[in-house]
Amino acid sequence: MKAIIDCNNFYCSCERLFRPELKHKPVVVLSNNDGCIISISDEAKNLGIKMATPFFLAKKIIEEHQVATFSSNYTLYGDLSRRVMDTVRTMLPEDCVEVYSVDEAFLDLSHIPHEQLTAAAFNILKRVELWTGISVSIGIAPTKTLAKVANHIAKKNKKDTECIKVLDTIEKITDALQETPVGEIWGVGSRSALKLHEIGITDAWQLKQMSEEWVRKNLGGVVGMRLIKELRGVPAIALDEQLKSKKMITTTRMFGCKVTEIKDVQEAVATYISRAAEKLRRQRSAAKMITVYVVPKEEGGHVKYRHGTTESAYIILPAATSDTALLIKPAMSLVEKLFKKGNIYKKAGVILSGLEPDKSIQANLFVAPSKNERRYLMNTLDNINFSMRDDIVKFASSGTKKDWKMRQELRSDRYTTRWKELKQIS
Repeated sequence: MKAIIDCNNFYCSCERLFRPELKHKPVVVLSNNDGCIISISDEAKNLGIKMATPFFLAKKIIEEHQVATFSSNYTLYGDLSRRVMDTVRTMLPEDCVEVYSVDEAFLDLSHIPHEQLTAAAFNILKRVELWTGISVSIGIAPTKTLAKVANHIAKKNKKDTECIKVLDTIEKITDALQETPVGEIWGVGSRSALKLHEIGITDAWQLKQMSEEWVRKNLGGVVGMRLIKELRGVPAIALDEQLKSKKMITTTRMFGCKVTEIKDVQEAVATYISRAAEKLRRQRSAAKMITVYVVPKEEGGHVKYRHGTTESAYIILPAATSDTALLIKPAMSLVEKLFKKGNIYKKAGVILSGLEPDKSIQANLFVAPSKNERRYLMNTLDNINFSMRDDIVKFASSGTKKDWKMRQELRSDRYTTRWKELKQIS
């Protein structure tokens, strides 16, 4: 049996953890630059506030009902996510836990007898809540897709399910699929859902009944076949499959102000490269290709377009690397190629691709092999920045003032990772 553990309203839960007076109060968390609502508590949802709503459109109802509002605090969320996942790992073998996203992890429970699954899930749920203060929901079923269905039901009916739903019989699976709208199935996009609705398929159970030939023609061939197998209780997506197929690392942010100078764009790109390189080293891989893109504004403030012939550029490196310095230098040349004087830029980003394990990097025949000192230097840099925080050691190209950084006017303290921001109790 497979399971998925999912943190409830994760960003809001993180904010409430250090503000207990907000328990059972409406809470929302905003996106980069405080643009849109990206996390809502159940109480805020009951007020009619919806995900992805622009902040300015929801401001009236937020003020009217005194909804607690926070800027995204990714440092806090990332640390609490790590604590949740580490807690789960204390109860299962290491190879039975696949971290799927910042607030979700798939679990392999095949070693637990069926009659003990509910009790095991409650033990995991209680330990996570006790050790971290973050509430979670758990869905259990024969496949990852069905576990997602179970989890959706557990979260939707928290009081009835106590945040746990186990689909361990054909009858339970059938009932669950019949109450799951087709658009809420893991792997079914909005376009596919609309297409299915047009031909009368509105729930997961109806989709499960379609023939394999129809699925192959209408739902993306192999991808659709895997989805149908999963809905029928036949595992087709292995644990850790998503992680093994990861092919790129992306880092991007909206600018916090109008950016018109190349120096600011270069500082931003150098900062994003540094962050992406850290991720590379953390997963022990190296990148062969760098892509840089910038997003200009049209007159009136609208985004011109994300990827165009002059808005993105890439370079293929002589050899794959995770060395920040070796990644920043070519990235700066790409910025020079993309930047246009007179444009106002809203956003920039970097993509590192062509990933390969750092132990199997193919050497450049015409360049002397690099010494291990560079790897030690990068590891030392990462260790210092992790322990001291705030990127205390950085490359000069990343800048110091960073006026272009995104706005976080309503950000809470980073309680768990900054000594000066520890929660004080009087």
